[in-house]
Amino acid sequence: MSHINTESRATVKYPLPIRCLHWVRAALIIGLIASGWYMTRLPESDMATASIFYPNHKQFGVLVWLLALVHLALRWRYAKIMPSTPSALARWERIISHAVHKLLILLTFLVPLLGYSLSSSFSQSDGVPFFLISHLPELLSKDDNAFVVFQTLHRYGAYAILVLIGFHVLGALKHRLMDKGGPTDVLPRMV
Repeated sequence: MSHINTESRATVKYPLPIRCLHWVRAALIIGLIASGWYMTRLPESDMATASIFYPNHKQFGVLVWLLALVHLALRWRYAKIMPSTPSALARWERIISHAVHKLLILLTFLVPLLGYSLSSSFSQSDGVPFFLISHLPELLSKDDNAFVVFQTLHRYGAYAILVLIGFHVLGALKHRLMDKGGPTDVLPRMV
């Protein structure tokens, strides 16, 4: 007779919409960080390339912000069937896990808003497009001093997301490779 672990088999995996959204958001965020890093290193003379990267970076950033809203709605919708944190995790692992997840959620809201703010406040900006909408309304006045602040915060926020993703991936890999099949192997929940 096989031993059933203390966590219900019905709640081992996250609901399918949350799993799909997790991977779509991960791909978008990593793509945005890579494109942001690349496009900000383009020479001023390469406006043809910049004219492709900047508008797409902006509209996919808005998409990430909207998907963050969807993520919160889905977490609320599926709250009763979401897997709980494995009880076998050490206290320090539980603290780090919760902190990383909460900071990632916060920054996926904040960093796109800072990006919108830098674009909206920059005097030379042509606005923030969003796919079929030519430009979203600009809610901030043009102020290049504010732009510099928003630009710095947006950049460091993106780096913070990258560091948090690194912790998230390392944690999942640690539990996958060192605890495979054990109660702290959390990767199967999200695939």
